[in-house]
Amino acid sequence: MERPYIICHMLTSLDGKIIGDYLEEERTQYFIDEYEKIHERYGCKAWMCGRITMEENFTFGHKLDLTHENIPSIPRTDYVATTDAKTYAIAVDPSGKLGWTKNYISEWSENRTEDHIVEVLTELVSDAYLAYLQKIGISYIFGGKEQLDFMVVVQKFKKLFSIDKIMLEGGGVLNGAFLNEGLIDELSLVLVPIADGSTNSLTLFESSSHLPNSGPLNFYLKEIDKLNDGGFWMNYVTKQ
Repeated sequence: MERPYIICHMLTSLDGKIIGDYLEEERTQYFIDEYEKIHERYGCKAWMCGRITMEENFTFGHKLDLTHENIPSIPRTDYVATTDAKTYAIAVDPSGKLGWTKNYISEWSENRTEDHIVEVLTELVSDAYLAYLQKIGISYIFGGKEQLDFMVVVQKFKKLFSIDKIMLEGGGVLNGAFLNEGLIDELSLVLVPIADGSTNSLTLFESSSHLPNSGPLNFYLKEIDKLNDGGFWMNYVTKQ
């Protein structure tokens, strides 16, 4: 396989929502802990999230002020700061908005402290942002001029970083893009026994208006475990 094996690992409500008030319920914390344990059990060398997920959970909306920087033009070529990291945190951030302050997931995160950050960008990103990433030692790759081609992206991760297995962890639009391009090999799903009920909460797989829909994708049940308090972990593959 010329690309990494890709596992979509997510936690959802009974009605398939990946965000919502149910995540704030005291009962949900047990399932979040189980989700993290399963993440570790897979032993993937890299995990991937979209910009909004990274911003909400890891940069907390921190904004960089790069307007004062007078930066010469920087070639739109991939920048590999290190290939020696044990694990990688991949941030899909097409226009370069995430306000990282270090080149790894910070110490406050209990589970992912030493993961080296790699940004996935389009060529629309500013020179100032690229210069900043180089300055603090964050790797970055380009996945397209204006829109990302995720087949190109994942092939680069195998070629440049020797990553053979990636854990895809949302959000819904990113998951949907991978689903649409046939890039999901396995689904690991923690089901929380709470219904969210909100009409505006994102679901497990969301479509995007600028991408054609490739149609339904069949999943085949490989394993199912009953968790405490009425929840389940379900494991599916896309090929029998």
